[in-house]
Amino acid sequence: MIEVERLVMLYLFFAGCVLGSFYNVVGLRVPVGESIISPRSHCPVCKHRLEAWELVPLFSYLFLRGRCRECQTKISLLYPAVELGTGLLFAVSFYVHRWTEETLLSFVLVSLLAIIFVSDIRYMLIPDRVLLFFAALILLIRLCFLPSEPWWDAFLGAAAGFALLYAIATVSCGGMGGGDVKLFGVLGLILGWQNTLLAFFLSCLYGALLGGAALVIGKVERRKPVPFAPFIVLGTITAYFFGVSLVEWYVRRIV
Repeated sequence: MIEVERLVMLYLFFAGCVLGSFYNVVGLRVPVGESIISPRSHCPVCKHRLEAWELVPLFSYLFLRGRCRECQTKISLLYPAVELGTGLLFAVSFYVHRWTEETLLSFVLVSLLAIIFVSDIRYMLIPDRVLLFFAALILLIRLCFLPSEPWWDAFLGAAAGFALLYAIATVSCGGMGGGDVKLFGVLGLILGWQNTLLAFFLSCLYGALLGGAALVIGKVERRKPVPFAPFIVLGTITAYFFGVSLVEWYVRRIV
């Protein structure tokens, strides 16, 4: 990799961390109808308004040792985790797609996943406003800059994702949330129908493995609802970046 590309990846990592901090705000405020502009960021316990140096992604959390400067309340690991994850995925997006339109689509996908990850973990809710905004943005990219190949694959993916989750939600009598159903419809516009099905399979697999492990160690209670969006995030990222490799590996194993 040439030096320029390394610098671009480093820049995208830091830019992603900054955007990840913003996505935390969006994911925490939009579901409860709050403005993402005001009031300024503050401690949810003592209401201390954060200074600029307390808002530096990753650094501030480490410098403050994970606690509010005023009341010493522990700061949720969710904040630095989303910042770090967004930064890493922005850098990986460029590493995989380089100077192509697909990189832009990757940034949009990562941004969507970061926001719904936060909102579903905190409120078990995926806001319609977030989904509508990203659906419109993804459609614009698909229609004007990066049509899928073949062109109908994105729309078939959206239909397949929505229909599959809707059928499961109907059969399970609410076992699958409406936000998850609509989310897969939006994800299908990016993934296409094959990777949409793979993403759903992987989401269920991650949910079974990680959810089962959390149940065994006592992190979740039996019969208590668990947010599914974090597993969708993991499944979607795996399918988007490694879907072709996974399918080829599987075919080699069964042939």
